[in-house]
Amino acid sequence: MGAADEQIRVSNRVKLELDRRRRDGESYNDVLERVLDEDDGGDFYAGFGRWSAEEAERVREQRRTAKEKRKRRMEKLSTEDA
Repeated sequence: MGAADEQIRVSNRVKLELDRRRRDGESYNDVLERVLDEDDGGDFYAGFGRWSAEEAERVREQRRTAKEKRKRRMEKLSTEDA
């Protein structure tokens, strides 16, 4: 790796994250190159909009059903304890 020809400012939080990901002998540039090359789906917003409307509705319905089951189970447990 050649000498740096530019400097960039990063927040303390970003620096700590770079330090956490840094491997022995790696420069910050090496860490950034490696992380940017990774295809690990780390971008939280990258997946939004990938489900069809039908698939999204199916998941919403499953969540509603699970929530109702939990609610009924909790109500049953609370009446058993009384």
